[in-house]
Amino acid sequence: MKTCDRLRGLRALIPAVLALVVGLGLVAGPVAAPAWADEAAAPAEPTVDYAEWEKAASAAEDQLENRNISDERLDELRDQLAKWRATLLNAQNVNSTRIATVKEQIAALGPAPEEGKTEAPEIASRRSDLADLLGKLQAPGITAEEAYRRADGLIREIDRTQRERQANELLQLWPAPVNPANWPEAAVGISDTLMRIVDEAREGWQNKDARGVFLSNLPLILGLLVLWAGLTFYARRWIENFVDRMQAGGSEARRRVLSVLASLGQVVVPTAGTVALTVALLNSGLLGEVTRRIAVSLPFLGFTVFVAAWLGGRAFPRQQGEDAALPLPPESRIEGRFMAQMMGLVIAAEFLRSITMDPQSYSEAVTAVASFPILVAGGLVLIRIGRVLRLAREAGSQSYVLRLLSILAKVVTVIGFVGPALAAFGYVAAARAMIFPAIVTLGLITLLLVLQRLLADIWAMVSPSDDAASDRDGLVPVLIGFALTLLAVPVFVLIWGARLADLTEIWTRFREGFQMGETRISPTDFLLFAVIFAIGYMLTRMFQGALKTSILPRTRMDRGGQTALVSGTGYVGIFLSALVAINATGIDLSGLAIVAGALSVGIGFGLQNIVSNFVSGIILLIERPVSEGDWIEVGGVQGIVKSISVRSTRVQTFDRTMVIVPNADLVSQQVKNWTRFGLAGRLIVPVGVAFGSDTRKVETVLREIAEAQPLVVLNPPPVVVLQGFGADAMMFEIRVILRDVNFSLSVKNEINHQIVKRFEEEGIEIPFAQSDVTLRNADEIVAALAALRMPAPETPIPPVAPVVAEEPKGGRAGAADPA
Repeated sequence: MKTCDRLRGLRALIPAVLALVVGLGLVAGPVAAPAWADEAAAPAEPTVDYAEWEKAASAAEDQLENRNISDERLDELRDQLAKWRATLLNAQNVNSTRIATVKEQIAALGPAPEEGKTEAPEIASRRSDLADLLGKLQAPGITAEEAYRRADGLIREIDRTQRERQANELLQLWPAPVNPANWPEAAVGISDTLMRIVDEAREGWQNKDARGVFLSNLPLILGLLVLWAGLTFYARRWIENFVDRMQAGGSEARRRVLSVLASLGQVVVPTAGTVALTVALLNSGLLGEVTRRIAVSLPFLGFTVFVAAWLGGRAFPRQQGEDAALPLPPESRIEGRFMAQMMGLVIAAEFLRSITMDPQSYSEAVTAVASFPILVAGGLVLIRIGRVLRLAREAGSQSYVLRLLSILAKVVTVIGFVGPALAAFGYVAAARAMIFPAIVTLGLITLLLVLQRLLADIWAMVSPSDDAASDRDGLVPVLIGFALTLLAVPVFVLIWGARLADLTEIWTRFREGFQMGETRISPTDFLLFAVIFAIGYMLTRMFQGALKTSILPRTRMDRGGQTALVSGTGYVGIFLSALVAINATGIDLSGLAIVAGALSVGIGFGLQNIVSNFVSGIILLIERPVSEGDWIEVGGVQGIVKSISVRSTRVQTFDRTMVIVPNADLVSQQVKNWTRFGLAGRLIVPVGVAFGSDTRKVETVLREIAEAQPLVVLNPPPVVVLQGFGADAMMFEIRVILRDVNFSLSVKNEINHQIVKRFEEEGIEIPFAQSDVTLRNADEIVAALAALRMPAPETPIPPVAPVVAEEPKGGRAGAADPA
């Protein structure tokens, strides 16, 4: 591919990318449509003319042996082979249903007899007939697969040849434009082009017929020129002022949307003016070959410049709000808008040079010298715009977008230095392949940011939220930006030199799928699997809901059993949905044997705890030793079971905290379940009385208190036990059975209140610990104080007989020991 052809391809892509602003169509859609359609369309049971295919393949092989074959011819051959390949890919599935049926019939006959053994003649005959039939049915598919591989190999060879040519073109060394020896020839070529334009205008005016056409169309031409001037200059400025007024108070989403829509007039209106100028020039009758090409190209040149200016105005607005994408001071925004316009002018200048000079087939020296100033200008623009982007990174917050823009600024700055340097040394094609795609990439990134913010504002208008700051930072705007980025990836690839055939080839490989066992898996299989599995999953959830709300509540099954049945139904339904989806898509599960073996090793080493909890959860759901609503105690944790899943159980403690208990602990450890088989439970209340109290009277009082409680069961009756004798008291226990053990704390509280009240009425003492402390060496303490020259106490301390240091005694509060 020649350098000029590649640049023309890039220029043809630029208007398609920028046309997204005004909705003129999908990027490169009309070009890509035939290739997509050719490879996607094929009948269900295609009939292939293999004789015709053999001729086409042989002719392609013969032409590929010619190393001088043109790029245009290579593209034609590739398109033809791509059509054949698509047909042959679909032909591989001929008789697939019959083949599967015959294979099942052969499998029904049982395994073939081993060597040296025979089977029944009827079975052997039938097996032979089915084998012959299977071979005949498989023959078309095998032939189609062989032809498909041949077509695919030829396409790969063409792609490799074109990539090699493209690489050689980029590395081609042209005459250095900075070499003064090349300037005279370049001056001749440039002056020849300018003189040819002047000569065409002079010849057109000297031609009577042409001059007559001009004079007859003069009113129309003047009107069109006035229209061009008005739309290009005055109307554009009026639109800019109108947009500035709408941006005032732009914190509202509606104002921002209207501002963007109104600003599109800055592109549409002046572009319409350049169309009027083109019509005026074409109707003058004075144009020649070169001037006609220039006139026809004026709408595109104007469109490029106007879109660049529009993108600069959106990225570096005159009036900037607090949520600006690039937070910059006014002087930096002015520079940014100017550099955006300069980028448009650089692209337009290169296009203008190409349409005026490339058809003249000038030498490489002329082209290199003529392109060098444009490349230098493009490099300087990239350096300056990189500096502006770095300023935005330094002035703004540490957001992800600004960090990416900072990286982009460094990249374009490097390209701005490296591109002109390569061109100066003669690598003009490489410089073009760097500078112009970098400029178009900056424009496309800016366009994506504008579209993302516009769609985010539209979303904010459709679904307004209370928090206006989150309108552009919510989940939906972020997903919109992510989707736009994904859609723009093919465009970025095309901008940086990829061929459209490369994208179609990726799509073909994607449609072809991959091999798993004896089955080929394609994207349509994944889509079918997802649809069937989703339907099965929805039916499973609907059936679970019916069980939980309509069927099981009318049975005598407890709540824990109902939960276990609903959960088990969900697992079985999901498993069956996956199984049906796999069977419907024809996936061969035998190919997963190696993966399953490797997965088992991973489970054995790294996932054993998860698997243990999973198995324990299944055991809990089947055996149901613990159910939802039970009061359990495990590992020092007491609470109410809230839910049981396959991995863990949620227990809500009595202080209202949620504890996640692994299911393995409920299976392997000792678990105390207070309410599993009923709400009745025993309550023990310890009571201490003073020594010397009437034990029978105490027993009677405690029994009366227990029997008076409403929740205490009288059969079996409450029991009062003299449990033993402590250091300070005689220990009694009240043992009762409660109808609902969940109220044990409130019952215990009421019993203790009644004990205090009845013991006071009956004169029964509740003891407490008491200790007496005696100083044995008082005289020695006094002497020690005197030795330290401390004042002695005025009243001497009388000697005290030695006694035991500590002696606990029982009695009333404040009672003294007579000893």
